Amino acid sequence: MKNSEKRLKIWESAALAAVCVALCIGTWAQARQNAISSDLVRLHVIAVSDDAEEQEIKLKVRDAVLDYLRPVLNDAENSVQAKKIISDHLNGIAGAAAEASEGRGVKVSLGREHYPTKSYQGFSLPAGEYQSLKIVLGEGHGHNWWCIVFPPLCLEAAQAQQVQSVMAREDYAIVSDCQGYELKFKLVELWGELVDRFSN
Repeated sequence: MKNSEKRLKIWESAALAAVCVALCIGTWAQARQNAISSDLVRLHVIAVSDDAEEQEIKLKVRDAVLDYLRPVLNDAENSVQAKKIISDHLNGIAGAAAEASEGRGVKVSLGREHYPTKSYQGFSLPAGEYQSLKIVLGEGHGHNWWCIVFPPLCLEAAQAQQVQSVMAREDYAIVSDCQGYELKFKLVELWGELVDRFSN
């Protein structure tokens, strides 16, 4: 076999190995992101515009929705129960939001939505798709506001223990400040951003 053919085979083998490694990493990152996101329900409120008044209305709507959700989610023990309760109360949530919106149009939905990486007190959530209670005011051209509605971390400083209580040990280690998991968090984060870029 000629040297040039040998070199070509080496490059082909290296390229194939690199593709295999990338696929394995991608599969692992997607599985971890799905596991992390399946334990949580996030709240996303989008204002009409960036005017100061509209941003203030956005926060009033947020408070009204959280006041409505607090008692109804009180008995939810996991995200599956939380999603079911929220789904059953979409009309009530829309009513609470409309009452606080001072005449702005309100659209309420529960579904999968892409979120960027977000840091809280003691942990960070990687970019990716999460179950999301989304509330859009008017045309929804303003800055948004988000938090975790299950477990309930919106109105108080986010406590890592509450997140830890609903996550598997490995998934919590990835999102928390655990030493040695920084690379795993970065892989999940980069994968979430990559998937979002290609899906758009």
